[in-house]
Amino acid sequence: MMTPAEIEKMFTRADGTYGFARWGRPIVPVVFGVDEATLGVVKGAAEAVCTLAGHTMDELDSELGSNMMVFFMRDWAELAETPKLDELIPELATLVPRLQAADATQYRIFRFDKDNAIQACFMFIRMTDEMLDMPADTLALGQMVQSIVTWGDGAFSTQSPLAIFPDTGALILRPEIAELIRAAYDPIMPVAADDASHALRLFARMGTLE
Repeated sequence: MMTPAEIEKMFTRADGTYGFARWGRPIVPVVFGVDEATLGVVKGAAEAVCTLAGHTMDELDSELGSNMMVFFMRDWAELAETPKLDELIPELATLVPRLQAADATQYRIFRFDKDNAIQACFMFIRMTDEMLDMPADTLALGQMVQSIVTWGDGAFSTQSPLAIFPDTGALILRPEIAELIRAAYDPIMPVAADDASHALRLFARMGTLE
């Protein structure tokens, strides 16, 4: 069981402020840069995380068409070459050089609605040789977990949200992270919060949900 302090840390930004948001609408994913087999794995991971959270997926977002866009690439320069992406992400021209300078392997951009719930998410994954050796289900599940809520900057910096079940070798979500996601999507909880007292409310819900 996580402590309230540990939960608070999961949603604390680099500047020390608390920030949480969950999706306020069904998730409609679209994936670029992978083959059909991997596409199925990514969408399957999205469905698994939504099921865990008690959230829903759909075929079409009435405003955006797709509200979760996942881009796989070998080099960040490919983003600048993607047609009309700069219309969706106005900051693209300055973002690409920053990602290159940081030698980043992944980046997420969230958009929010009037209630500060997640409205859209853009995920960018640069496939290094190490990541190419990673099983597709591991990569996909990890990305979806990190996109189901707005985690703090250091939430998974020292430990992955995933684990291997020792008896079978199956890939699973760490139980405490699964429990935290379920608590975050409890209907009585707010869709967004910027006060650390929210962590106490999450703690109170954990362990009470099936």
